[in-house]
Amino acid sequence: MTQTVLITGASTGFGRSAAQMFAAQGWNVIATMRTLSAGADLAALENLLVVRLDVQDPVSIDSAIAAGIERFGQIDVLVNNAGFGLFGVFEGTSPEKIREQFDVNVFGVMDVTRAILPHFRARQAGVIVNVSSGAGVFGLPMISAYSASKFALEGFSESLSYELAALGIVVKIVEPGGVVSTGFGARSAAEAAGLTTPVDYGQFVDAALKVFEGLRGERLATSQEVAQVIFDAASDGTDRLRYVATQDIEPLVKARRETSEADYMALMRSKFATRPIKKASVGER
Repeated sequence: MTQTVLITGASTGFGRSAAQMFAAQGWNVIATMRTLSAGADLAALENLLVVRLDVQDPVSIDSAIAAGIERFGQIDVLVNNAGFGLFGVFEGTSPEKIREQFDVNVFGVMDVTRAILPHFRARQAGVIVNVSSGAGVFGLPMISAYSASKFALEGFSESLSYELAALGIVVKIVEPGGVVSTGFGARSAAEAAGLTTPVDYGQFVDAALKVFEGLRGERLATSQEVAQVIFDAASDGTDRLRYVATQDIEPLVKARRETSEADYMALMRSKFATRPIKKASVGER
């Protein structure tokens, strides 16, 4: 039987490329997005259904899942891809924006997952692929809210994987880094334009931006390459949990996971020129 995948955030970036890749591999695809007009060309692909789904709208989540099952009979794989990133210092980011960051990147994933689990449980089968980020492995300045949301997603995904294993349901995490032509950077830049940064951060922000410019000079993957990793994770038949999707983040992932805490922190502080902590003298204690 032809397998079926439901992908959130399929209008651009990884989601769009993943929808095209699964379709090219002969899968049935439920490509979901907030604005249906963005998927007009996808709808022309064979065995591909474009459905509205806003991860902040529970009614649209239930409707999209029901429409997919009605069209294709069942859903075998869920790819939680929808997300966005806030860029800027924490103090300059409003509480409302931080809540939106978690509403989309964390609670949205939870709500879509919760909605599809009864279908997976009934079948005693299913794969859930959650698209995380290198920022869910290591923290970086200027993206504290985004990083926090992806750290939360990583913890949720790992914990959930243990709960669902006994039911025949597998959870996967895909961790991409810098990628060209996804639309993600444009959304982040637009969000950053609305933030207010206290002047005291000026020197640090200037230095951090130079580091990020250098990182962008590293080899950047394409959304199609990340889509290939998403497809592999969904279809490899293993219980492997994590997949690093782009080469640019491999050194930092290795440093975070395979070196001592002291060595890792020294590396990161050297990159971002963190001011050393002043040690108090005996009289100041």
